Amino acid sequence: MPEPAKSAAPKKGSKKAVTKTAGKGGKKRRKSRKESYAIYVYKVLKQVHPDTGISSKAMGIMNSFVNDIFERIAGESSRLAHYNKRSTITSREIQTAVRLLLPVNLPNTPCPRAPRP
Repeated sequence: MPEPAKSAAPKKGSKKAVTKTAGKGGKKRRKSRKESYAIYVYKVLKQVHPDTGISSKAMGIMNSFVNDIFERIAGESSRLAHYNKRSTITSREIQTAVRLLLPVNLPNTPCPRAPRP
């Protein structure tokens, strides 16, 4: 019994590397992997709002946001460890860095475009 033919194109959102042929040489070269937080952002979105989707541009913005926040926390915690003459970044430095970087009253800050009840 013949097996059904599988399509060569990967599915949308697939993480597998695509191989390409390089013309005359015949050597295959792998497409470089792009690491992102897209799958994690999508999972959290589905937990919070199961019926809501997200566009690829919005996902790119969220990915940039997560990278930016992580870089800020890493930089601040590195500075704190250096100030205290420590060679290891522990959870304490990260916790202090988050306290310094993020505002205390974040949940109480109103969104400027939010409708008033």
